[in-house]
Amino acid sequence: MFPEEMVKDMREDLTRVGFRELRTAADVDGVLGKEKRTVLVVVNSVCGCAAGKARPAIAYAVKGKIRPEVLTTVFAGQDPEATARAREYFTGYPPSSPSIALMRDGKLAFMMERRDIETSDPLTIAAKLTRAFEQYCAPATA
Repeated sequence: MFPEEMVKDMREDLTRVGFRELRTAADVDGVLGKEKRTVLVVVNSVCGCAAGKARPAIAYAVKGKIRPEVLTTVFAGQDPEATARAREYFTGYPPSSPSIALMRDGKLAFMMERRDIETSDPLTIAAKLTRAFEQYCAPATA
């Protein structure tokens, strides 16, 4: 683990735009185990693709008109218990940091793994997230 003062700014890249940190397994279960609204879960990381690609793309995407109702994050390598528990909800996907999961009605609806992030630029990532938000977070029409 890195000293907390080294990752403070990395955490704040997401909390500053409205994300709630889930730092324990109980925090994760309290949201992912009970929440029926759309929930974005970002597995944050100290790696370069998190800093230069994922976090800027996420911050941009959540500014849109359609976005998940609940924004959460866990930090791989810093909050291992919370990260491991969050990954248990990402059925069918191996551990990946960074990664971005969109949950709907308590089930995984969309997943962006590290391999998708490290091979894309921030605008492409933001566009993929925006499309996922439009698909899974848009209000139902009559």
